[in-house]
Amino acid sequence: MRWILTILFFVLFEGYAFQAVRTLTQQKSIWMVYGFLVLVIFGNMLYQSLTFDRTTGMQVGMMYGIGFFISLFVFQLVLILFLLFEDIVRIPITIYNFFTKTQSDLGYLPGRRKLLSQIALGLAAVPLVSLLYGMYRGRYNYKVLHYALEYDDLPEAFDGFTMTQISDIHSGSFDNAEKVQYGVDLINEQKSDVIFFTGDLVNNKCDEVLPWVTTFSQLKATHGVYSVLGNHDYGDYADWENDAAKGENMERLYATQKKMGWDLLRNEARWIEKDGQKIAVVGVENWGKGGFKKAGDLNQALSGVAPEDFKILLSHDPSHWEAEVLPHPAPVQLTLSGHTHGMQFGIEIPGWFKWSPVQWRYKQWAGIYGTEQQRLNVNRGFGFLAYPGRVGMWPEITVITLKRTKATV
Repeated sequence: MRWILTILFFVLFEGYAFQAVRTLTQQKSIWMVYGFLVLVIFGNMLYQSLTFDRTTGMQVGMMYGIGFFISLFVFQLVLILFLLFEDIVRIPITIYNFFTKTQSDLGYLPGRRKLLSQIALGLAAVPLVSLLYGMYRGRYNYKVLHYALEYDDLPEAFDGFTMTQISDIHSGSFDNAEKVQYGVDLINEQKSDVIFFTGDLVNNKCDEVLPWVTTFSQLKATHGVYSVLGNHDYGDYADWENDAAKGENMERLYATQKKMGWDLLRNEARWIEKDGQKIAVVGVENWGKGGFKKAGDLNQALSGVAPEDFKILLSHDPSHWEAEVLPHPAPVQLTLSGHTHGMQFGIEIPGWFKWSPVQWRYKQWAGIYGTEQQRLNVNRGFGFLAYPGRVGMWPEITVITLKRTKATV
């Protein structure tokens, strides 16, 4: 029944969207090309859905199916909104004509306005082209964002200390080794003192990252590379033969990160020392709201850290910040998160305007938040998932410079 209702909905949806195309041209060859493209995109999406194998997780073919489906759907949705607006006027006129016996070439129903259909197609083309561009170029359009954060309690030796944060690699989605290598080279070019990765190395399974081990092993910093787990790293979104197979996958993921030279923090802390002073790098396992895994234990991670120590917390999901980090009696000066991807779609004018549909789900979803003494940075992610592209919310490499607040006389 669910499939029947879904198919019925899309038949009506497609028929309604086609009205704009038919109004613009009477050339049946154009109608046939349009219909063929619609059938191919919807047919492929149906095939990918019916053949989806949860034991392997989402593959590149499925993501491209989703990408083209979303692009077409948004294009047609804009058309339909315009047609509905026109029908709000046409339907009352039709009723009036029926009772007054006034008829046109179409009977009592007035014809559609060609100009309105032209406007609708022109506006609908904007998100269509944007989404296709996001698939073709946007997904590897890496951007380096720089922030300088001042703290009163930052140890003097760390004044000017730099860190690079990346997040949400989703290695199972990559299909261009040259572009990924470019991103890794760009990270290393920042020459930061330390590199932090805030979770979601894979989509579902450790196997996905194996072709990229050599690439990500190239990440180097004076004080090392530290990482935490994200919700996708636990294998919860794939089917497993048994719990033992799932557990073995996790052990392989731990070993792979170690092989890459990354220090994986699982509810624990490390110390970075410089000129006899130190700061704490604290890492928790995933803690998220809304049904996401809550394996993070902030108390355990902070067990060897004094309240007055300067702390940098790696926590994949930004919802953890307001839920547990801010209320904690041991203040955490800087929390680094990811998870949202900025929904891989949005509009942003740096320093002035920022919007994405993901803000309806997450209060903190991209960039810097908080007060002078307790801040959160939400990284927009290095990779992509499901929709194989990015529009407006480009893949991000964050560079943060810590500054000690200068004393005023």
